[in-house]
Amino acid sequence: MDEVFRALADPTRRSLLDELFRRDGQTLGELEGRFEMTRFGVMKHLRQLEEAGLVVTRRRGREKLHFLNPVPIRLVHDRWVSKYAEPWASALSGLKTELERTMEKVFEIYIRTTPERLWEAITDPAIRSTYNFGAAVHSVWTVGSTYEMAAPGADRVLGHGENLEVDPPNRLVQTFTATWSDEVEAQGTSRLTWEITRVEDSCRLTVVHDQLPEDANPELYGGWPMILSGLKTWLESGALLTTPGSLRWVVAPD
Repeated sequence: MDEVFRALADPTRRSLLDELFRRDGQTLGELEGRFEMTRFGVMKHLRQLEEAGLVVTRRRGREKLHFLNPVPIRLVHDRWVSKYAEPWASALSGLKTELERTMEKVFEIYIRTTPERLWEAITDPAIRSTYNFGAAVHSVWTVGSTYEMAAPGADRVLGHGENLEVDPPNRLVQTFTATWSDEVEAQGTSRLTWEITRVEDSCRLTVVHDQLPEDANPELYGGWPMILSGLKTWLESGALLTTPGSLRWVVAPD
């Protein structure tokens, strides 16, 4: 957490995050053109944001694109803010996602676990439901197979798709059609890519949600920071998030 706070303490780095919030997936040259500083200066600030996990990069051909990664900010929220101001924070989060428009979203998080355990947490229905708003995902997890997302507290199937690539415990690529409301179902099919990389005693999990329409409903991708925060919390401590959003389809005990 210290790296996140140090990165956010600098106004220039906050401005870089604001710029990526305005338009995600920019090159170094595009960002450099928006700041009155040298290319080296922009690179230095971006490197510090990357080290804090607030910016992630992906290669597209010869270009290196920079994406805002809100997951560390979500972890700060879950650890401190949700205890004191969940209603206010939820309202602000809703405003943020309402303003975002993008074709691709990239999320990255480090979790102290093994690739095998992380893969199990993604594909096991009972485990998945503990951090996925109460919704389980059922599939045989083979290439070409289908999957379905459902929850006892929901009155309809919440989503479905096809498993395009299945390479345990490293990579999973899926189509995704959300169906928890008529509005999101009308958005059509997008794609999810889960990439697991061992880093010493931990794993880096990168989730890419792409092939979204330019005017995609923010509900399609706005929940990823909370999902990944819940996944990290469960794997590292066995605890469950209890913020209202994380309990969306959880059935209250009798």
